[in-house]
Amino acid sequence: MRMQLIKENQIDLSIPPPVRVGEKEEVTYVAVTTAVRKAVRLNRAIQAIDGHWPAENAGPLFFTPPLIMVLYFTGTLNIALTAEHKVELLRYITNHQNEDGGWGFHIEGHSTMLGTTLNYISMRILGIGPDDEAVVAARKWILDRGGATYSPSWGKCYLSVFGLYEWSGCNPLPPEFWLFPSFLPMHPDKMWCYCRTIYMPMSYLYGIRFQAPITDLILQLRGEMHTQPYHEIDWAKARLLCTKEDYYYPHSLLQDVIWGGLYHFGEPILKHWPVSKIRERAVKKAIEIIHWEDENSRYLTPGCVEKAFHMMAVWAENPDSNSDAFKRHLTRIPDYLWLAEDGMKVQSFGSQLWDTALWIQAILESGLVEEYGTTLKKGTMLNYPRCQENPSGDYRSRYRHFSKGAWTFSDRDHGWQVSDCTSEALRVLLLLSQFPEELVGEKVEPQRLFHAVNFLFSLQGKTGGLAVWEPAGAEEWLELFADIVTEHEYVECTSSAIQTLLLFKKLYPNHRRKEVDNFIEKAIRYVENVQRPDGYWYGGWGVCFTYAAWFALSGLGAVGKTYSTSKTVRKGVDFLLSKQKANGGWGESFRSCPDMVYVHLEGDRTNLVQTAWCLMGLIEAGQAERDPTPLHKAAKLLINSQLENGDFPQEEITGVYMNNCMLHYASYRNIFPTWALGMYGRRVLKTSQKI
Repeated sequence: MRMQLIKENQIDLSIPPPVRVGEKEEVTYVAVTTAVRKAVRLNRAIQAIDGHWPAENAGPLFFTPPLIMVLYFTGTLNIALTAEHKVELLRYITNHQNEDGGWGFHIEGHSTMLGTTLNYISMRILGIGPDDEAVVAARKWILDRGGATYSPSWGKCYLSVFGLYEWSGCNPLPPEFWLFPSFLPMHPDKMWCYCRTIYMPMSYLYGIRFQAPITDLILQLRGEMHTQPYHEIDWAKARLLCTKEDYYYPHSLLQDVIWGGLYHFGEPILKHWPVSKIRERAVKKAIEIIHWEDENSRYLTPGCVEKAFHMMAVWAENPDSNSDAFKRHLTRIPDYLWLAEDGMKVQSFGSQLWDTALWIQAILESGLVEEYGTTLKKGTMLNYPRCQENPSGDYRSRYRHFSKGAWTFSDRDHGWQVSDCTSEALRVLLLLSQFPEELVGEKVEPQRLFHAVNFLFSLQGKTGGLAVWEPAGAEEWLELFADIVTEHEYVECTSSAIQTLLLFKKLYPNHRRKEVDNFIEKAIRYVENVQRPDGYWYGGWGVCFTYAAWFALSGLGAVGKTYSTSKTVRKGVDFLLSKQKANGGWGESFRSCPDMVYVHLEGDRTNLVQTAWCLMGLIEAGQAERDPTPLHKAAKLLINSQLENGDFPQEEITGVYMNNCMLHYASYRNIFPTWALGMYGRRVLKTSQKI
């Protein structure tokens, strides 16, 4: 995509010539400006005609296989995918096979049974025979660990749908949950939205015990992936099996009691009349909400995991590939496919809005607005992903929060409101409103901005923090599965809102002033309170402590809290400086996220994106006034790492989703070094012109 856009936009990336700063040389303002100008020039070259910056948002290795599986058993594989698609999908799968023969949970992770079984099935569906070297290595990995019966619960669900496992070997996924009255402490309305939207189609498929048609290939896979004949497997025993590689979070006694009770007592009762009528009502409600979600997202669905599950559920209800609902699903498959250097994969659902909002701020920080104003005018497409209305009908009965005025992560069709996307997009519009319209396009009418502020207000919890999609506040004891059952508040979302509402208050001082002031005050208190004793903040959406520190220090710096005035900021700065490498950079492993302690990259490596985060956080914290040396070292590393065409090298993964699901944001390698160098040049060097 980048190569295609560069060719279409016809921008000469050889100018200006690249700059290098010698080991004993000082960084000059001219050197920084040259590097930023090259980076922004590349930014213009990779911008699409509609104004956004197309970029991959992928990484998990369980995204692609379920789509291949559902297309196979519905008979639409050759309708949705050309021969070229299949070649590129296979290239992606084989490129990310680990040396031991397996596949990880994500592209940098150790091999897991979930990743290996799903990708093994995909290779076989796409035409690779059982004697292929890669397939043989993967099969050995699976069988050496006990076979596919050692898949984790999600894997067991996928395998049951596909006919390679039996539902009787799964922990119960009772759809009756959707009939619970709202006054109960365990209720769908109290769940984290993505836990809810994934559990819903899973519970529907479980409730009707759907299994795909058994084909010759599935019969072959039964023989290949299990250590004993399929009909001899003890499914009740298999329910409790899981490989150590997939064992992320230990089961609590309460979980085991609930699942054991449901399995041994609840399910037998629910199978018999008249109690079975309850299940009929439950699955009917589940599929009704699935259809409603499909229609509200124009069949994009809440995400790529839900996309495959919804297609399974829709086809299970009506096994007709020509049904209107299923055909509409097929038309949105291209929205999820992304072709990159490593092949074709299914991505999350795109990060169009998020990347665009960040890119525009990087350009504004560069000081090159007048030079590249056409880029900003095109970039105002970010108003498109705004939710103009709430979800249709009685959305509260479908457990949805209001969305009017918010922005999504991707585009308007997706329809799911996100707090930090709303904050960043709103801030961009406020910033652009201060420039002439001939440079940045038409200003947005104030009422639209007011709706966005109202949405942000709705997501602030009692502690002052902001949740992501829907208000947090469910009882803590409901969190049985490593923080994925209920919604939580995050320092990144909170800090983003602080910075945005401060600017909003400046430009619209009379709009709900008291509420804005109270919001900011509570939010600041939250950021200070969630700092850990060692001075760090835990990042929920980036790797990890470096990402959170950038947001936290930026939010606190926006209200005037710096190293000289705030103990919290001092602790945060000292933490970051203690992790800086000798070459001026920072390098944090994705292991920091699941381990919840700072883990350095192996081999003393540094990461340019994380270095940029830290550089910006330290600038916001007032580090330049006390000792700019760490900033100079970081800036020199960024400048000297820039490539001939203004790009920066792609390095380790820097995004994360729910602690252990790593996400690759391809645009980050350009956005953040550009942003950081622009900030460094304008706020650290500009007054003195050189060090």
